[in-house]
Amino acid sequence: MIVTVTLNAAVDRTLTVPNFQLGHRHRSSHSLTSAGGKGINVARALKRLETPVVATGLAGGRTGDRIVSDLASDGILNDFVRISDESRTSIAVVDPTAGTLTEIYEWGPAVRPEELETLLDKLHYLSRVASYVVFAGSLPRDVENDFYAEAIRDLNRRGVNCVLDCEGEPLRLGVDAEPFLVSPNQREAESLVGQEFEDEEDFLMALEAIADLGARNVLITQETACFGLFREERQLRRLRASVARVEPVASVGAGDVLLAGFLSQRFNGRPLDEALRAAVGCAAASVLELGPGRFDPREASRLAAGVEVAELEPVS
Repeated sequence: MIVTVTLNAAVDRTLTVPNFQLGHRHRSSHSLTSAGGKGINVARALKRLETPVVATGLAGGRTGDRIVSDLASDGILNDFVRISDESRTSIAVVDPTAGTLTEIYEWGPAVRPEELETLLDKLHYLSRVASYVVFAGSLPRDVENDFYAEAIRDLNRRGVNCVLDCEGEPLRLGVDAEPFLVSPNQREAESLVGQEFEDEEDFLMALEAIADLGARNVLITQETACFGLFREERQLRRLRASVARVEPVASVGAGDVLLAGFLSQRFNGRPLDEALRAAVGCAAASVLELGPGRFDPREASRLAAGVEVAELEPVS
């Protein structure tokens, strides 16, 4: 199975507000409330792809109760560590008229050392039957920036393939721990390598730089495209996958769905080209729906047929 780890799980509320303006009163035309956080988004997408997944992490208070209840109602197996402080809530405001997305996140709960130890013990147990362990999202309060890095090093020693999707200092330290795969979006990758990406050559240089920092495989995600560097059968392959732009309803969580699509395909033994084609199809389908991690698998398959995958040469 695949295990997803969400330390800063949340109750996500997505509101559709046409012609949204700061300082004005609005009525939402549509709303959706569900369990969220990057790892949970990945788990929800994996469930839709009928890939065996267990979601774990930290959940506290009534908000934590709602997170666990929502996962159960969606049929997603979960095994969260219950903590004493209250889990966070987050709000996303989608303006379909302007094509904008405004997100507001709480910091998240304070976490005690013994609660983190309980989570690590749970990971040791779950990782025994895991093809991948996915660490995704921000860290809550009182959790050191090197938490992901130390957890990855521990699981590496146990022969577990670790996947990392986060940002900032936790990403930098986590890459140094040599995860099997690191999957930042473009903004996160730009911050990690210290420059903006303007063209294909910039992405290729970034793939090489992140691999040099420690990641064995690298996948830089966008809404409906990705660049990847993969070590396969003693070869180093550089690939780009993209599809014609679709008019988005909401793009939040598209990168999480892309990662889930890729892992699902690789879990089922599909070759890299097919995995990237399906992953981008899933991401493109997800921007057509409200709520992170949600998409129609049939629409994803249709869009995947139009995904172009190209083999790229290294930058000289």
